[in-house]
Amino acid sequence: MQQDFRQEDKYIKAKKRVKAIKGFYVHLMVYVLGNIFISGIVIFGLIQSGYTIVDAFSNFGVYSTWLFWGIVMFFHWMGVFGFKSIGFGNDWEEKKIKEFMEK
Repeated sequence: MQQDFRQEDKYIKAKKRVKAIKGFYVHLMVYVLGNIFISGIVIFGLIQSGYTIVDAFSNFGVYSTWLFWGIVMFFHWMGVFGFKSIGFGNDWEEKKIKEFMEK
């Protein structure tokens, strides 16, 4: 009975982890495709308003969405992959609780 509970608990944790990883990759795809679309619109608009192609591509407005959304992507990545690799995963809380209970 205890073994069944542990197996089910492991399965639930693994399923949550897979869902988090899948969510990150979906977010990454939306980030790339969305920013290509937004950059294209900005470049098109700049060219229509008289900018040269070189000036349009060097305009900060073309890259600002990539930058600011990229910061959000970084924190999403840290939440899914990064914090666990530096020791703050889900098991960290359980280990700390056991450590304090033993003291």
